Amino acid sequence: MSNEPMKIPVNYAEASETIRKVMGLKGSPVAIKFATSKEEIPARMEELDKTIRHCSMVNLARNEGKIFYATSGKHECNGGAWALGLREITPTLRSGDFYFKLGKYDSAASCKRTIDKVPHLSSGDTYATLYAPLEKTPFTPHVVMIVTTPRNMLKLAQSSLFRLGGRIHAEFSGIQSVCSDATAQTYLTGLPNFSLGCDGSRKFSGIADDEMVMGFPAEMLPEIVGALKIVVGAPGSK
Repeated sequence: MSNEPMKIPVNYAEASETIRKVMGLKGSPVAIKFATSKEEIPARMEELDKTIRHCSMVNLARNEGKIFYATSGKHECNGGAWALGLREITPTLRSGDFYFKLGKYDSAASCKRTIDKVPHLSSGDTYATLYAPLEKTPFTPHVVMIVTTPRNMLKLAQSSLFRLGGRIHAEFSGIQSVCSDATAQTYLTGLPNFSLGCDGSRKFSGIADDEMVMGFPAEMLPEIVGALKIVVGAPGSK
């Protein structure tokens, strides 16, 4: 996970402007990066001055235009920090007790079956997570995240398939939507993923009832942007 730019240059400001204009986004697409060491963090970036959840950090970049990084100690949610490779999984999360006590599953066993399949980076692989509005990112992102309406998600799905076709295979379980589904899984698979959001992210990060979450690899940005302009204006588009 180096800090080197991609081989094919990307104009992030232009890409963000196109996405925001074509889809009428309320906020910005969010650039996210996994840094494995402090040396990978741009010199002028500052660490977040409070302890909050990853989903709330995304919201700061999305709606308030903030640029920052967060080490493990700044991540309030243990599940999110584990999914992002910042720390080890907690015993209560591993056993299933955590979500079972929140009433999300019929049994601790059914909860554990879900936890065992949650996409996550290897614990300790990540030194810090970096966040910025896409148009102002000072780093080369690994993942671009968009929070928007289902109608816009339809256009993003169509744009993802515009060049090669095929099917969208979205994976989610109603928990750890922003941290695992749209960030960790997207980075690990190299494929876009769509998620309905989860109770935690909707409660703490300002995801509205009429919004969903999508993450896609930053390498796909030129493809998504180019296709989006065509798909939205296509004769068969609503």
